[in-house]
Amino acid sequence: MDPNISLITLGVEELDRAIRFYRDDLGFPIQDREDDSEVAFFPLEGTWLSLYPRALLAEDATVSDDGTGFSGVTLAHNVSTTDEVDAILEQAERAGGRLVKPAAGTFWGGYSGYFADPDGHLWEVACPDLTAE
Repeated sequence: MDPNISLITLGVEELDRAIRFYRDDLGFPIQDREDDSEVAFFPLEGTWLSLYPRALLAEDATVSDDGTGFSGVTLAHNVSTTDEVDAILEQAERAGGRLVKPAAGTFWGGYSGYFADPDGHLWEVACPDLTAE
């Protein structure tokens, strides 16, 4: 298997709300789509992000959609400065995301915090190299 991730799909409760969060509030570029399409694609650097109804995604994977517990998955976005970390966390919160862990220094020498998108998907925003500032 080639070690690369070509697509990350997030199961979402309300597709239109999730599209607004990622496209309008966080500024992700979106691929053209039909208004009645059940999926949205965002071309990113080196991969794609897609949004798909959670129940349909669970059905496709033949797993339960009970939504309990931590899924064991977080997404990460690395930036160059601590100011960028703070700004992105604030942007996500203003857009309807939830601040999960305020940004702070880390045990590994960086600076990071977490937010959850409106569907509870966890994002870490991190500045891994504080010497770069």
